[in-house]
Amino acid sequence: MANQRILVLAPHPDDELLGVGGTMARCAAEGAEVYVAILTKGYPPQFTEDFIEAGRREVREAHRLLGVQETIMLTLPTAAVDTLPQRDVNGHIQDILAQTKPDTVYIPFEGDLHRDHQLFAQATLVATRPSCPNAPTTLLAYETLSETNWNAPYLRPAFQPQIFVDISNYLDKKLAAMEIVKSQLQDFPHERSLEALQALARLRGATVHRHAAEAFVLIRQVVDSDNTA
Repeated sequence: MANQRILVLAPHPDDELLGVGGTMARCAAEGAEVYVAILTKGYPPQFTEDFIEAGRREVREAHRLLGVQETIMLTLPTAAVDTLPQRDVNGHIQDILAQTKPDTVYIPFEGDLHRDHQLFAQATLVATRPSCPNAPTTLLAYETLSETNWNAPYLRPAFQPQIFVDISNYLDKKLAAMEIVKSQLQDFPHERSLEALQALARLRGATVHRHAAEAFVLIRQVVDSDNTA
């Protein structure tokens, strides 16, 4: 994992913690450079200035706990990305790729309920085409509790993971990071609760006979020749 550069794209603060928090902690501990881009920002009157700033402070603190190298904050409008030209959204993703030059990129699942998630997933697919500059060798989609599983699978693609990352030694750190983001945390039985997050990690782990795991859909992986043939 050393010398690897990993980028996690999160439409909203906490998406990355819900879906990739344990994997980020593990990768950072194993020597990878982990970057997170929070792509949107809330604006009044839907969100108060205090709520917005508190959320951003909390996320930065949570990322420090996980060992994130850099947190990139964009200011695209939350829940209104569909009002922007798609080419502009694509361009923002391209800029982040140029800035971070990742080997692996984690993106929201295209079948998620939230329209922001869908649009950013589509934009990243455009920006990471193998012929594009700074295209990663590995592209994976993560699941976000209350977005991925609340959509109807007969209307949108169903989340059917093939990649499982063992986070048995990092689940506690993932939960501690999520606990920092108090502005987003909810009480059980809400899905964005510590109890639900732990339950999903245990379920994904048991699926592959591990104590805890995060699950991903592999979109693309390119294995280059070693030029020895």
